[in-house]
Amino acid sequence: MSQQYSPAGFSLLPPVVKNLLIINGLFFLATLSFESAFGIDLVSLLGLHYFQSDLFSPYQFVSYMFLHGSFSHVLWNMFALWMFGYLLENVWGSKRFLTYYFVTGIGAAIIQTFVNWIDISSIQAAARAYGASPTLDGFVGFVRHHYPLYYQSEGTLSSFINEWTMSKNGVGYASQSVEYIRQLMKLRMDVPTVGASGAVYGILLAFGMMFPNMLVYIYFLFPIKAKWIVILYGAFELFSGISNNPGDNIAHFAHLGGMIFGFFLIIYWKKNQSSFS
Repeated sequence: MSQQYSPAGFSLLPPVVKNLLIINGLFFLATLSFESAFGIDLVSLLGLHYFQSDLFSPYQFVSYMFLHGSFSHVLWNMFALWMFGYLLENVWGSKRFLTYYFVTGIGAAIIQTFVNWIDISSIQAAARAYGASPTLDGFVGFVRHHYPLYYQSEGTLSSFINEWTMSKNGVGYASQSVEYIRQLMKLRMDVPTVGASGAVYGILLAFGMMFPNMLVYIYFLFPIKAKWIVILYGAFELFSGISNNPGDNIAHFAHLGGMIFGFFLIIYWKKNQSSFS
């Protein structure tokens, strides 16, 4: 049987959700204005970078949650935060909801960092092997496998490969290729993760666990139970993360990380019957 929910007596904009909406909105405006007015790149400063990057700082495990890459990105996350978060905060209370939000957001960052470590470690191992014996074929194979978008694009990389191919003896190109790979690896490590999506997916999971049979209207037209939304979104993120589409710049494993940490936190609370006010 589907649950029916009436918001009578509940606040549609409880304090934590309200303040998170405001803070995220202000950070998005600051990201745009600081860059144009002062030349300050807040994404570079506050986005989550890989721990071996020169741009990494520990506070980024928290600060990255308040930055977004586009208007549609922040709009979707804030809409989902309000849509699913207001009921959870009303039921749980503000302190528990805020704790859950940060645990899932930081947990998403931890999972994303772990996945990046697996990926980058394999690239580093391949780079060390290539550096021991650099050749044109080895360079082309390395870039094609680990940086397919760079390999397919027309630019300095393709020009370098063409020049090396046309050279008679290739003197100097081998050492240049090793430096080229070092630069590509630095670019990979300097790519930041931003957005509240990990925490939002954690909230989505909590909503599905707390109110599994509540009907949610997709695009305000099609009713579907909350538990099926969670299952579908989780399956989609897992499939997308494993597929590893080179052109996909979405941190799917961060989304899954938020759901994973949220699941275990809810189970912990249920077992310990923790009380938050």
